[in-house]
Amino acid sequence: MKIIGGPASQALSSRVARELNLEPTISDFTRFPDGELYTRILDEDVDEVTIIQSTMTDSDFVALLQLIDACEDSPVINVVIPYMGYARQDKKFKTGEPISARAIARTINADRVFTVNVHEANVLDYFNADAFDLDAAYLIGHHLRSLGLQDPLLVSPDLGALDFVERTAKEIGFDYDYLEKTRLSGDTVTIKTKNVDVNGKDIVLLDDMIATGGTMVESIKLLKSQGAKDVYLACVHPVLARNAVMRLYNSGVKNIISTDTIEKIQSSVSVAPLIASAIKGL
Repeated sequence: MKIIGGPASQALSSRVARELNLEPTISDFTRFPDGELYTRILDEDVDEVTIIQSTMTDSDFVALLQLIDACEDSPVINVVIPYMGYARQDKKFKTGEPISARAIARTINADRVFTVNVHEANVLDYFNADAFDLDAAYLIGHHLRSLGLQDPLLVSPDLGALDFVERTAKEIGFDYDYLEKTRLSGDTVTIKTKNVDVNGKDIVLLDDMIATGGTMVESIKLLKSQGAKDVYLACVHPVLARNAVMRLYNSGVKNIISTDTIEKIQSSVSVAPLIASAIKGL
């Protein structure tokens, strides 16, 4: 087995290799003068391969396709896409629109595909390969338990993330709740936890992904105003676009915790054990 990391997942692929007592295969990534990406795997041995590459950008996606093509002589190709770009574009809402997640998935020529907490599970059906979604809930949960939080409460920002929050909370024995929005007038909305009083508690707002952080900013301010002790933010995928990090800290967040599906300074939890375990089980 060879572990090949793409340019967006160099640290994560190295951690996965270490979990498997392997050395990561080195690849070279550069650009031609016209901007085209050049990719080369610096190992000529043909073996079963696992390619690990998140696709935050279109360029990341091209690099993944190049790595897959470079491994065409390998007997087995596994592809791990820890963060899959375009996964939220999984439906057609207007005439003439593509289903972008399907368009992306159909180009992946592999024997197996793994994602991590993909935004919409139906995306797995679009791959022309056996596809599996890995759940990082327990990894985040165990990290949160190690923080020594005071009277902790996990909170989902909405009903959409409640299943993920519930799985995480039950793994570590924390209480959990979700935020409920109530419109008082045309321009006035209140947000509060549905069932549990937050006063004096350490709160962890938890979601699969944080993109711009707009909803989280308002939620943090309101939870603090309702007497929450400290408010933490945790997610699997730290997209954190534009000025999201500064806005979140300005709103009073104690800390931002995420995994390394997208490699950022906030990535204090590695999904390497999760990926390595899936590979071991093949």
